[in-house]
Amino acid sequence: MFRYPDAKVKKHHSQIYTTPTIHDTIFPNKPGITYSLINNRQNSIKTIISNHHTCLIKKELPVSTISGFPEWLPEERIIELKWMDEIRRVYESYGFCSIETPSVEEIDVLLSKGETDKEIYVLTRLQSDEDKSDARLGLHYDLTVPLARYVAEHYNDLVFPFKRYQIQRAWRGERPQVGRYREFYQCDIDVVNVDQLPLQFDAEVPAIIYDVIRRLVDGPFHISISNRKILEGYFRGLDIEDTVSAIRIVDKLDKIGEDGVRSQLQSSLSLPREVAQRCLELARIRATDLSFVDQVRALGIETPLLTQGLDELVFVLEALHTLPQGTIVADLSIARGLDYYTGTVYETRLLEYPTLGSICSGGRYDNLAGSFINRKLPGVGISLGLTRLFAKLLAEQRLPLGPKCPTQVLVVLPRAELREEIASLARLLRERGLNVEMYHTPGKIANQLRYAARKGIPYVWFPPFDEGGKHEVKNMITQQQTEADPTTWTPS
Repeated sequence: MFRYPDAKVKKHHSQIYTTPTIHDTIFPNKPGITYSLINNRQNSIKTIISNHHTCLIKKELPVSTISGFPEWLPEERIIELKWMDEIRRVYESYGFCSIETPSVEEIDVLLSKGETDKEIYVLTRLQSDEDKSDARLGLHYDLTVPLARYVAEHYNDLVFPFKRYQIQRAWRGERPQVGRYREFYQCDIDVVNVDQLPLQFDAEVPAIIYDVIRRLVDGPFHISISNRKILEGYFRGLDIEDTVSAIRIVDKLDKIGEDGVRSQLQSSLSLPREVAQRCLELARIRATDLSFVDQVRALGIETPLLTQGLDELVFVLEALHTLPQGTIVADLSIARGLDYYTGTVYETRLLEYPTLGSICSGGRYDNLAGSFINRKLPGVGISLGLTRLFAKLLAEQRLPLGPKCPTQVLVVLPRAELREEIASLARLLRERGLNVEMYHTPGKIANQLRYAARKGIPYVWFPPFDEGGKHEVKNMITQQQTEADPTTWTPS
């Protein structure tokens, strides 16, 4: 092997990194870049092919994930997938159908709902050419805008009311922090109709979310409901001209507090202090029954829009009376900052983790696809932030981590000459619907049992070692070992 007598090396973890001495010898035209020698367990140097030369150099690469882009260990991913299955089952039990849209949309589509372009990841190729067809593409930041484009594009092929669910990743270029990610799963449901959407769907959506959350979370939670017409009608009664901005400010109540809301209403909208105070009087109203109506009436403001909003909220809450008392809360501080919401709005919070904020939110909109099609398409929907909720409960050790793999049965391989027979046995068990691994290398049974224990495999199968022998299965939890028939055996 060719040797480099002047090479100076540094050991770091399992690799050896060279100083520029060795680099400059091999790459004299590219100084200042550090490469690493590849070594095996005995620290002997292996050769790799680089272009036309046999080279002992490997470029050092980062091994940590990018901030804001979570990844899970196998046992954690198994739970996340089970969550998705639970959510899917609930959504489908209400008659929602699954769709998936491309991760990439045109920038103009992504900006059609007024989203800030600072949060959109733009898609570009590392090496551009004369083809500019992908110059205005970006990753979707939510699933609502892709739904609007989807409904418009497939309008003639869909059956309305169109009830869809979508479990998919989204991307936002915001600053990573606790509970906020740049890549995350959202689990959305929406009902879209032509011209008019019955109000019963506004009540069906939180009922679905209740069924989902109680399956995922072992703890109390509130689904808070309001109606933007109440706020807008009330603000009109106070002669506030910019009601949209006023709603946005009030929506910040849980983040900046009453003093912050009052200050912004006065400074941003030039409202007198007494008017700002009256805005807060409405936002303070919360009730787990219909008493919120009398509380609003007591404020002395009457407008047709306010009355309509109260009537709609009463309808929704009455339709949800079968849910446990106290789960559904009329909270008139809930507004949702996005302008396309026009009626009922929702937020969902875990009472044990108030700083986590809303884990599931949404509402009604009058015209989902107005930017794409000349038809009025009202809808109502909600989005569950799966990654935020999952990461929080994982950090709090509230998720019962199980096995590190989906394997139910490990078939041992005591001798190499039994490999073909054991492979046939494993196939038989798989055809019966079991998840089966065959141990990869013949050897000591103790090592194979240790492998099963480390991976959390609940059963180990012992085939007959000799002619006339019988199959046996060992329960790794109880340590009991019993005879078994591979054509009939099932996990207990």
